[in-house]
Amino acid sequence: MSRAVVAWTLYDFANSSFAAIVLSTVYPAYYAGAVVGNAGGRGDFWWGLVVSVSMILVALTSPLLGGIADHAGTRKPFFVGFTLVSVAATALMATVGPGMVGWGFALGVAGIVTFEAAFVYYNAYLPRIAAPAELGRVSAAGFAVGYAGSLVAFLLAYPFAAAKAYGGCFLVAAAQFLVLSVPAFVILPPDERHAVRLPAAVRRGVRDTLATLRELLRVPERREMRRFLLAYLIYEDGVNTVVTFAGVFAAKTLGFAFTEIIALFMLVQITALAGSAGWARVTDTRGPKLVVTVTLVQWVAVTVLAYFVGAKWHFWVVAILAGTGLGAIQAASRTFMATLVPAGREAEFFGFYALVGKTGAILGPLVFGVVSAAMGGNQRAAIVAVGLFFVVGLALLRRVRAGGPTAARAA
Repeated sequence: MSRAVVAWTLYDFANSSFAAIVLSTVYPAYYAGAVVGNAGGRGDFWWGLVVSVSMILVALTSPLLGGIADHAGTRKPFFVGFTLVSVAATALMATVGPGMVGWGFALGVAGIVTFEAAFVYYNAYLPRIAAPAELGRVSAAGFAVGYAGSLVAFLLAYPFAAAKAYGGCFLVAAAQFLVLSVPAFVILPPDERHAVRLPAAVRRGVRDTLATLRELLRVPERREMRRFLLAYLIYEDGVNTVVTFAGVFAAKTLGFAFTEIIALFMLVQITALAGSAGWARVTDTRGPKLVVTVTLVQWVAVTVLAYFVGAKWHFWVVAILAGTGLGAIQAASRTFMATLVPAGREAEFFGFYALVGKTGAILGPLVFGVVSAAMGGNQRAAIVAVGLFFVVGLALLRRVRAGGPTAARAA
């Protein structure tokens, strides 16, 4: 494994602290329950608003930022800069107290937007550092190492959560995010320098973003990418919503304490690591489409079973099923996109991949929050509504005539 691949996977270890503590467990439950108050679903609504507003901003800016980076040769500065802002926002979450709804909202949006923006450039490195026949395995390695990073983040945060010193959870998450990002900052390949200044790159980025959008919508050669992205738009909305509301659901509906939520998500990370590793070779030999199809069926089962859970141990079982599906679907989807991207336009098209993925995180959280609030805090009905995203995504994926074995494609 090359130094670049090692550095690339370590970044997933680093930023998984944000995904684990801020997106999935401590901050959602703390913000919805302690900062806003969630007796009648008001906290669900506000957390859903944080996620949806963040994803709207990411969706609007990702393709433009990718195009600018390709033209101006500024991929790495953008990657580093957005990472550092997200680290700072994570650390500042330690200053959010009960009733500080606006400040907590602003930090949540700032952290999520910059986290996702940096991930655009991170994903764009995949076709540059991995051989075509190894795309599935390298992509899965990134997610597997990322899940290990989430486990470390949970272990570091657990003593603070047990002591109800929740600010410490955010400080250690920020420290892990920063320190383990350094190898990627240093080792990942430098940008190819272009003779285009940044203002001109912005103009070209806007023009080319619109041109790329027209290309995706109209050009026959992009038909399968178009079909895949439409399916991804729908099913990723379901995945993002389940991930961002699982901790809130566990806390409110099942009475999980913060320490129990952390332990639950540690189990999810272990099973997600197993899922991504277990499906890695199959992704290359049988194709990412098969893997995504199987795991979408699995996600439908997760939402149905979540509706019926009546005891805490039931939810632990559901978490194992969700974890194995989470690791597999994320790695296989990224590999699927990598097989469709034309060479030399990675940041640009992965910008659209981010646009679609994060647009696919706008409706789901709103659906969950609105259904919960409208039904007096009934989160079971809300999770079933989210399950429909997986059903529709599965139907759309069947139309895609791509996603075959990456090894055969390389040959």
